[in-house]
Amino acid sequence: MNSAVTIISLFFILLGAGIGYVSQFSGVGLLIAAALAFIGIILGLTLRTAAEWERAVVLRLGRFAGIRGPGLYFLIPAFENVYAVVDTRRQSTRISAEDTLTADAVSVTMDSIMFWRVQDVKRAATELTDYRGMIAQIAQTSLREVISATNLNDILANREEMDERLQALIRRKSDGWGIGDISVEIRDVKIPRELNDAMSRNAQAEKEKQARVTLASAEVAIAQQIAEASTIYANNPIALQIRQMGLIYDMNKDRGVTILVPTNMANALGASVALNVNNPNPPPVQPLTSVPQA
Repeated sequence: MNSAVTIISLFFILLGAGIGYVSQFSGVGLLIAAALAFIGIILGLTLRTAAEWERAVVLRLGRFAGIRGPGLYFLIPAFENVYAVVDTRRQSTRISAEDTLTADAVSVTMDSIMFWRVQDVKRAATELTDYRGMIAQIAQTSLREVISATNLNDILANREEMDERLQALIRRKSDGWGIGDISVEIRDVKIPRELNDAMSRNAQAEKEKQARVTLASAEVAIAQQIAEASTIYANNPIALQIRQMGLIYDMNKDRGVTILVPTNMANALGASVALNVNNPNPPPVQPLTSVPQA
């Protein structure tokens, strides 16, 4: 009997008592009061309620009489009783396997979670003594079997495939139990610390190897481009000079450093002076003007 049924039963009993008190326990009033009290007692014994996600398994004289709920339902007093109330919502069960050997003899500890739901209330309640505990035990033994048949690399690399294998095994073992909608997800895999350190060093060495290969490939590509550029500069010296000037400017544009660069400018100026000496009519030199004194 739950709170709603108790309130309804007490209402009729109190109503009958009130009518009997008002009628001063006359013949008709006393009969009505007794009838209301009797109805209240009968409702308290027969009326039950179940939540939206609950199903009540009812037995009549020890035999299965049906599934009642959700909402209000009635029982035959002294003949029917509620054997179990089954939750039909989707539920979760945590399963784990500690220190289990894989197919390549590595000890691992795996933690996973299973989601399930009762689909056949009659089977789950009348054919299983404890459907919650039994499905949890089946899931745990199935997890150990899957680990024992799988290599460590497959466990670490193919978790989704292992989830599907474990899910299929649990469904096959629990077939006919009235439990369905089963799905499994692996949460964590723990391996020995020594093996974890060795795998970390192996992964680091592999990354260093890839970095060295990438660097060598870059050096080859740079050398090829430099070879092509050298061919272009060999055929065009002016382009090489322009490139040199650009490099010098880029290296020193933010430093303010004076750099002496050898050029052919001195030879060009020497040729100009020689031309002026050999000219018989040099241009006149302008006399310096005197500065007036104060």
